[in-house]
Amino acid sequence: MTPKLASFLASQPATPCLVLDLDQVAENYARLRAALPAASIYYAVKANPAPAILRLLADAGSCFDAASWPEIQSCLEAGAAPAAISFGNTVKKPSAIQAAYKAGVPLYAFDSREELEKIAQHAPGAKIYCRLAVNNIGAEWPLSKKFGTTLEKARELMLAAPGLGLVPHGLSFHVGSQQTGTLAYELAIAEVAMLFTDLKAAGLPMRMLNLGGGFPVRYQEDVPEADAFGDAIMNSMVAHFGNDIPDILIEPGRAMVGNAGVVAAEAVLVCRRMPQDERRWVYLDIGRYGGLAETEGEAIRYRITAGNGPTGPVVLAGPSCDGVDVMYEKTSFSLPLDLQSGDRVLIHDAGAYVTSYASQNFNGFAPLAEHYI
Repeated sequence: MTPKLASFLASQPATPCLVLDLDQVAENYARLRAALPAASIYYAVKANPAPAILRLLADAGSCFDAASWPEIQSCLEAGAAPAAISFGNTVKKPSAIQAAYKAGVPLYAFDSREELEKIAQHAPGAKIYCRLAVNNIGAEWPLSKKFGTTLEKARELMLAAPGLGLVPHGLSFHVGSQQTGTLAYELAIAEVAMLFTDLKAAGLPMRMLNLGGGFPVRYQEDVPEADAFGDAIMNSMVAHFGNDIPDILIEPGRAMVGNAGVVAAEAVLVCRRMPQDERRWVYLDIGRYGGLAETEGEAIRYRITAGNGPTGPVVLAGPSCDGVDVMYEKTSFSLPLDLQSGDRVLIHDAGAYVTSYASQNFNGFAPLAEHYI
């Protein structure tokens, strides 16, 4: 909780809302820049696409990882150069590829033959990079089931790229979101380096290795600092590439904005539901459909506070008429025993993946308000 956030929250803004300290975002960018000076930072826009954040990062010299044409448009409107944008989604509409290509976006991700052919048709001559599925050990929010291909398939596709009129520029991977250790990066770099070297030896103009995102935020448990990730990554790069290190890209999202924001919510109902269960149920005016989608499976466990005094165990749920709108039932949470309807509840380190996940008026509840200070 920064002083700016505390001061703004003291004014009791209407809930639910996100309040985000832009100075903290600037500090996070500088910290990542210092931890990995050899890497180009491509902010993962999906984490929080607020114009104020995009403008700040564009002015600071950041590049951007976009997942859609509207995200690309937002980056351009914020002042980003087309050359500073990567179209990092491996699932793109032809119309989106066409629009990005026309705007001058140079880099396109893929992980299948069909997507490669689509890029060739709608972005002729573009630079492409293939996403590999790697071990997501240590990640709270794994990503490899839906995205990425095998080393063997990636080799086949990259070798086919020149024949389709494309430039095989590099490879990428993602070790999973909220990565709690450095091992996954070390394993992935070791695995992907062999293919990278092989493709380069085969005459392909390989220049870039995209390490994806995954850099974490401290919620309830300690996680390694940016310097620890930077040291592990660069040691691995030197070990496996020697003096021929390719251009390095990283795609931080959560680590850029997560700890900069606090969600202010209100307790709508506090009650005991089952006589045999000592836990109270606390229903907030924000839930899974209001932006807390990452509580699915209780994967991301935010720090949640309210008032002072003695506390007791609670179950935390959202306000909607949907039975799965329960954030935390298995994870242990405690809130003040005197908590009642109308009291404020703060969800800390919620600057990432909240506003961008919020539904549009499910059950009539409007998306949470946003304040960037």
